[in-house]
Amino acid sequence: MKSTVSRAVVAASVAVALGLTAACGGDNGDDGKKPSGPAKSPQGSAASKNDEKQGEEKPDEGKQGGEKAGGRKAGALSAADLEKAVLAKGDLKGYKFEKMSAADMPSQTVPADPAACQPFADMFMFASEPAAKSRLGRTLTASDELDATVVSLALLAHEQPDAEKIMDGLRTATKKCTAYEHADSKYRDVAALPAPKAGDESVAYKVVGVIEGQKTPMSFTVVRSGSTLTAFYSINLLQQKKFGVAKEIVEAQVDKLKSLSR
Repeated sequence: MKSTVSRAVVAASVAVALGLTAACGGDNGDDGKKPSGPAKSPQGSAASKNDEKQGEEKPDEGKQGGEKAGGRKAGALSAADLEKAVLAKGDLKGYKFEKMSAADMPSQTVPADPAACQPFADMFMFASEPAAKSRLGRTLTASDELDATVVSLALLAHEQPDAEKIMDGLRTATKKCTAYEHADSKYRDVAALPAPKAGDESVAYKVVGVIEGQKTPMSFTVVRSGSTLTAFYSINLLQQKKFGVAKEIVEAQVDKLKSLSR
């Protein structure tokens, strides 16, 4: 009974965290195909392609090769392609999968203060500027009820130059953003995390949200495979110092996306 209640509390907290931005950002019922028109961030165009590891800048870290690495094509994948590429039941043992609704992924973004943190505020809703051509999301929970980690992932279809620009913006934000306010909530202790060696390039970071007075540690990992971004969001309210998305989840999703080109 205790473990079941604990999982229910975690699930409810995740719903609050994701639902907060949905309520403030608005849901227009689309799947991300329409431009979102968020506040423009001055950081995107000036972004560096240097990754951060444990808060120290190291040139080209997180880059896994050239444009063809991961085998992805430069053009945006279709919604049908994304459905084929996303993890599903049977792809990864030990996890349950649930589709994310349009309300969980609002396409209309909300300005962040300061603007240098806009890429983080956008990715919290699995949104971006430029907007994705198509998006879909899944929520993963461990079959083991003692594991309170909840992971949400999204596939974002872009043209490759746009995907690279978004990664640049996220990477720059890890250098320039340490705290921000967004949708009437505060986010603190923003910092880069070691990025996994996956896809063409990757970036990882943590954020501590103050949601309804409760400190909520969250971690994000974003991987670019050609023109497609795979974004992962992880939360564990029972073990708040446990940051990061499980390696097996990242690898399984990136590998399945890569298989489309074979």
